Amino acid sequence: MAEDAGGQERTEAPTGRRLQEARDKGDVVKSMEVPSAAVLLAGLLTLYMLSNFFLERFYLIMRYYLGHIDTLEITMDNMPWMTREAMLHLLITVGPVMGVIVLVALASNYAQVGILFSMEKLTPKLNKLNPFSGLKNMFSMQALAQLVKSVAKIGLIGYVAYSEISGILPAMPPLMDQEPYNIMAFIAKISFWIFLKAAIVIAMLAVADYIFQRWQFMKKMKMTKQEIKEEAKQTEGDPMVKGRIRSIQYEMARRRMMSEVPKAEVVITNPTRLAIALKYDSTSMTAPTVVAKGAGIIAQRIKDIAKEHGIPLVEDKPLAQTLYKTVEINQAIPENLYQAVAEVLAYVYNLKNRQSA
Repeated sequence: MAEDAGGQERTEAPTGRRLQEARDKGDVVKSMEVPSAAVLLAGLLTLYMLSNFFLERFYLIMRYYLGHIDTLEITMDNMPWMTREAMLHLLITVGPVMGVIVLVALASNYAQVGILFSMEKLTPKLNKLNPFSGLKNMFSMQALAQLVKSVAKIGLIGYVAYSEISGILPAMPPLMDQEPYNIMAFIAKISFWIFLKAAIVIAMLAVADYIFQRWQFMKKMKMTKQEIKEEAKQTEGDPMVKGRIRSIQYEMARRRMMSEVPKAEVVITNPTRLAIALKYDSTSMTAPTVVAKGAGIIAQRIKDIAKEHGIPLVEDKPLAQTLYKTVEINQAIPENLYQAVAEVLAYVYNLKNRQSA
């Protein structure tokens, strides 16, 4: 397996971030055989669909120029006119095919990599001038794959062309007695079948090459476990730092909660483990609200602050447990606790009235 500089094996699938970083540098899965096969097939289909048009055009052009070969004079005066005329005939004849080829070439490349612009691949790199690196690349898996692909392509296309031509050799001599149009039609037909079979071979090679290129790319993009951890730290933050942040946030929230205890009407306890501070203002609240709650050390701190500010402590184990479990801080108590809390508040108000009397 591939190893990084630290000796760790690259066994993990690449993350989305790593693939995006590679894409930003212009490193993507791409097979050059796909556009070649697509262009060849598209060109052949266009030629087939417009075959009558092309044959008529070529026939008319050859008839005109060969028929007037004895009267045409090439001089400095008529060269511009003859050139323009020849270019116009050429454009009309091959224009449709060239247009389709350009569109298919762009579409086949876009289908593989989408819209991508990167200066990374255009930037000169001195390490590419290193002869040892060049020798290493010559004997790499990529170079071997290119060699096998090229040999297979040449061999298969050569076999297709040879088998097709050898099959029509007996039909060649009688062509000498045929009209030029029939000869051109015969040649076009044979050429079409040769190119079509060759295009099918190239298309199969393109599919295989794209699969290989993707496999090789994903293999190159694999990551070590340490790289996964480092990326997670960069993306989500260091767990120790995040823990410290959460600790600070919790401490700030606890301080804000404790600052609300002196404003409470009563602190309900169970009596030692839980403490819940309730605040109620009949002019602005529809029901009493929990402004602080805690267990253990936090509960003890709530009770200490309450004592310091003269907030009554009322022991009610069932109510304290229910409030602690079901009501969050800064949340009003539910309707099913109205009666129990109202009794506590009534007791507290009566206690305050007796103390002030």
